[in-house]
Amino acid sequence: MKDHLQGRLAVEPKLINPAASDNAKRLMAYLCSIYGTRTLTGQQYGVVSTPEMEVIRLATGKYPAVGGFDFMNDSPSRVERGSVPTDTPLAIDWWRRGGIVTFCWHWNAPKDLIDEAPDNGWHRGFYTTATTFDIAAAMNDESSEEYGLLMRDIDVIAVNLKRLQDEGIPVLWRPLHEASGGWFWWGAKGPEPCVKLWKTMYDRLTNLHGLNNLIWVWNGQHQDWYPGDEYVDIIGEDIYPPERTYVSNIDRFRQALGYTAANKLIALSENGPLPDPDKMAEEGAPWLWNCTWYGGFVCSQDADGQWGVGEQYTEREMLLKYYAHPYTLTRDELPDLTAYPL
Repeated sequence: MKDHLQGRLAVEPKLINPAASDNAKRLMAYLCSIYGTRTLTGQQYGVVSTPEMEVIRLATGKYPAVGGFDFMNDSPSRVERGSVPTDTPLAIDWWRRGGIVTFCWHWNAPKDLIDEAPDNGWHRGFYTTATTFDIAAAMNDESSEEYGLLMRDIDVIAVNLKRLQDEGIPVLWRPLHEASGGWFWWGAKGPEPCVKLWKTMYDRLTNLHGLNNLIWVWNGQHQDWYPGDEYVDIIGEDIYPPERTYVSNIDRFRQALGYTAANKLIALSENGPLPDPDKMAEEGAPWLWNCTWYGGFVCSQDADGQWGVGEQYTEREMLLKYYAHPYTLTRDELPDLTAYPL
């Protein structure tokens, strides 16, 4: 046992929502049971094309345990401009095939998009550089149009989350991600308005919309942005080492341990290159799951347009090692999460 992990891996399978659904409780119980001894393989679906899962299966013979999805194209300011939501049906299919579902939300600002080519088009409206939307002003005035639009957008996402709940699907829900970086509008004005929005979103989705299938994954990546133990089920870190750099990311794991004195599950909620599972075990960085980002992080297209393993970030050899390693779990190794003992 690494010194920094002494007593920190025993996490009680209790969710922050006292009315959590049975399947959410089952998933949490399973996650707590493997924490510190196994890591769930994971992969984000592409937003435009989605070859990632089949590329991994053809290369390794396995599907990842966790499928990553995004409500990006459900954002009303994108739908208004012609984007087509895709990920809710994909997630339903993934769950039916035995996988675990995690969702993030690249939330296009609800108004004040700069919409200037090439770098700040409307489709990049979640970036601070592509909008003048002011989260601080919005959260300071609940009678404002801006605040109302934030609530409208949350309500739209709630409809999708309700579809997932109706299917019995527990969701590892990771909104307002990477906030402390400041590159997304929800993090552009410092911790206070972002934390307020997190708490408001929790209250609205849980108490107004009755969404009890959510396991709340906080991914603020800095202690000042931590909303409190009563608002966080799981802590996530997003880490992008240089190309073909296979490390345990132990420093970031230790950082995540330091956000709270409470024992919380900690996941590698986004990654570029895969972490080396041998180093994770040796150095004491037992990430609960990883979720490799999509596109070039895992696959590439040849001259004929055929998809295959892309080795720019993770070489095939490491991909094969990761998916075959005794420390990692793939989709075929998951229990029936609709019947897991509570």
